[in-house]
Amino acid sequence: MKAVLHLMLGLLLWWPGLAWAEEAVESSYRGIATIYYTLIWAILAYGLLDAFGRKALYVGAPILAIIIYLLLPPA
Repeated sequence: MKAVLHLMLGLLLWWPGLAWAEEAVESSYRGIATIYYTLIWAILAYGLLDAFGRKALYVGAPILAIIIYLLLPPA
């Protein structure tokens, strides 16, 4: 439980910096979209684990990550 808390705290502190860094270079939504799509990916991956088990998670999560990366707006 401690590791999950540290992971959530680290992501909470790191993600806004990603969004701000994208906005500093040019006017783009890629930073905030990365945050949203990562959260969507985590929820879908947990759904795979919950519905189909660990083997489906190991196969489906990388496929979902690639699809979500391709959905990001251009930089």
